[in-house]
Amino acid sequence: MITRKLIRRIAGIGAVALAASAAGSSSGVAHTSQTSHVPKVIASGLNSPRQLAFSPGGSLYVAEAGTTGSTACRPSALDPTVDACVGLTGSVARIGAKGSVTRVVTKLPSVGTAAEPLGPADLVFTGNHRFALTIGLGGTPEYRASFGPKGARLGTLVDVELRGHGSPRVTKIADLARFEERTNPDQTDIDSNPVGVARSGGGYVYADAGANAVNSTRHGGSTIAVLDPVPTTVPSPVGPPGFPADAVPTDVVKGPDGAWYISQLVGFPFEKGASTIWRVVPGHAPAAYATGLTNVTSLAFDKGGRLYAVEVAANGLLNGPIGALVRVRAGSTSPQVVAGGLFAPYGLALRGGHAYVTTHSTEAGAGQVVRIHL
Repeated sequence: MITRKLIRRIAGIGAVALAASAAGSSSGVAHTSQTSHVPKVIASGLNSPRQLAFSPGGSLYVAEAGTTGSTACRPSALDPTVDACVGLTGSVARIGAKGSVTRVVTKLPSVGTAAEPLGPADLVFTGNHRFALTIGLGGTPEYRASFGPKGARLGTLVDVELRGHGSPRVTKIADLARFEERTNPDQTDIDSNPVGVARSGGGYVYADAGANAVNSTRHGGSTIAVLDPVPTTVPSPVGPPGFPADAVPTDVVKGPDGAWYISQLVGFPFEKGASTIWRVVPGHAPAAYATGLTNVTSLAFDKGGRLYAVEVAANGLLNGPIGALVRVRAGSTSPQVVAGGLFAPYGLALRGGHAYVTTHSTEAGAGQVVRIHL
């Protein structure tokens, strides 16, 4: 059964899992024809890894969405035909020089099904041992409350301090789901799933995949951009072409010109070539920076001002979660593939002439980080 909620709000990860089951699982990195950009696995054993970031001191950290749990189960907000459960299985891991995985923050909330967990999503450093972290939700504040104390941090932005307090200290910065409930920027149903986050002065800017908006936490919260639905061009289970697919913003980064750049996944039926990277100057409408991308989940600029992106499924999620790292030029209508054949890639970080990408992003214990020479 395909519900209106599922059609409008799938933020990609559930679709990755569905496509993975149809395409068959892969234990490694698929073949890419560009031999100079062959991915190298540098860490494995992760639980649904999403975005990743380097600390100021050069250590690599990964947000793990977790493995959900077995308590407070109830119909999923994305698809009421399946049960969503909660558990404290989300985490943040530090990747060692030889590929070791050390979970420096544990017992963070993870909600959903084993095939489509939502939990820790993205992190941005504010000091060498301190960062802000988004934690996903995929629903309303009332939906969150139904999971009890274990779900209290879902749909929030938290501050994590790793040192000086024994175990890491985790404190709430902002309730992002409540902001969606209060303001509802796209004027549709209330749905919050905060994902990508970036620093902005004394606050943060974040992409809310459920709300179809990019918001700021400064001065009590405000909306920087609302992305409009994207009309479909092919028939789908809900009817002929023209159905308005959700925009689904997934990541936000500040460009070398000071503008915000927003990646877009585009909801069901996840059409190939339907995604746009948007450039946003606060106070102005979003402007297309590049078009013709597919199911984009992450963005990063290198030191030379070149923009890279991750496509979680280069041919569209309904055709299987085989994605790519791509380079994107201003005004382009199709990206340049740097490394293809990646299985369910999601997050991206750049350092020292290399890209670091999370793969197998919906698999418990099978998630990876790969390094790609640029």
